[in-house]
Amino acid sequence: MSKILSTHVLDATDGTPAAGMHVRLLSSEGDVIASASTDADGRIAEIAPEGLIAATYSLVFETGEYFAARGQETFYPEVCVTFVLDDPQRGYHVPLLLSPFAYSTYRGS
Repeated sequence: MSKILSTHVLDATDGTPAAGMHVRLLSSEGDVIASASTDADGRIAEIAPEGLIAATYSLVFETGEYFAARGQETFYPEVCVTFVLDDPQRGYHVPLLLSPFAYSTYRGS
């Protein structure tokens, strides 16, 4: 089982954490494993507290709901980041840098 899977969302529109964004963790078959919302700092410290096995997963960020709540138009109703968890003994961090019309991500530590 993996140690930790965490995420952080930064709203690049104004450089603030994206608080209250709903995020789902999916298996490679599309089944929902866990879900949570980002805290005031735009973080989910541990989205799968029971741990994960080596496999392919997706984090689905509900960006449309987030921007709608702020009265902002967005091109992306959701952002899906699919990744391979290949070493369950290490922690994984998947951050998202977001604006209404662009996003980027990377394998964090």
